[in-house]
Amino acid sequence: MTLRWGIVTAGKISNDFVNAFNSYPDKGDQEIVAIAARDKNRAAEFAKIHNIAKVFDNYEALATSTDIDVAYIGALNPDHYALTKLFLENGKHVLCEKPFCLNAKQTQSLINLSQKKQLFVMEAVWTRFAPSYIYLEKEIAAGNLGEIKFVEANFGISCESDRVLKKEYGGSAVLDIGIYLLQLSQYIFKEEPQKVTAVGNLNDSGVDVTETMILEYGSGKRAVLNSHVGLTLWNRATIYGTKGRITLEDPFHFPDKVTAVDGTLKTFPLHTSSLLNNFGNSAGLVYQAVEVARCIRAGLIESPRMSHKESLVLAKLMDTVRSQLGVHYDADDQEFP
Repeated sequence: MTLRWGIVTAGKISNDFVNAFNSYPDKGDQEIVAIAARDKNRAAEFAKIHNIAKVFDNYEALATSTDIDVAYIGALNPDHYALTKLFLENGKHVLCEKPFCLNAKQTQSLINLSQKKQLFVMEAVWTRFAPSYIYLEKEIAAGNLGEIKFVEANFGISCESDRVLKKEYGGSAVLDIGIYLLQLSQYIFKEEPQKVTAVGNLNDSGVDVTETMILEYGSGKRAVLNSHVGLTLWNRATIYGTKGRITLEDPFHFPDKVTAVDGTLKTFPLHTSSLLNNFGNSAGLVYQAVEVARCIRAGLIESPRMSHKESLVLAKLMDTVRSQLGVHYDADDQEFP
């Protein structure tokens, strides 16, 4: 039975997700059948570009329709909680863009709702499904790096978008790109850090635009992570073990090249499409859609590769970083069921 997707918002990341999905030949029996946006003309144009059959001019109509089984939410950060809640309450599975929510309280609330409704929900940390990360995981499991002791990674972009720089849009370097650094550390060490230290800078809007984060784990294990939304950095990550190191080459958050323990360069080519993407290596966005379909068909409400617990840990880490830097949202003062 075909798994039917609805796309929520017609922005840049939604464009790339749909493009990656439609151009991938091995996605199985699933298709994108509907698009919803507040601006119906924009939704109609999106549908025309991507050959989507149904257009909705509001999210409630899509959520209550019988046309879709699962929603992909590519909205601005402050809308993630309400939109995910809307679709779960109307019996739809959800893949929501990262960051899942503005804080851990919202994240826990949605996890609770997913469990109550027995519906699948996942934060769209597409990195977890990259072939290069699967390779890294296998190398670690095989013992080729020995005991992992240290991780260092940078993610810096030159950004002028209000989506990242304005508090009212949920702007934040750690929520926008720092989450990729934090998820890498958690992916490697697979335990919550014993201590988190963050230093950084805020802009006039009260949003963090740069941070250095030090995560300390047991037995002297440590990650040093740098994020910056005003400067392009060398965005690669190196994982150091007692037997050697592996480097995820730029862009480390979804690399198509990895420098292996023996120094050779491994490549992980992505499929191509005739339509342009807005972000680098966006073809890889499809792998999470494949995982969503697999999990739903298996009767799961979370993915073992990007679990509810993982999203909650990441949310708590981002809360800690924001707290240390002095970044506060109105949602931090609210309670959620």
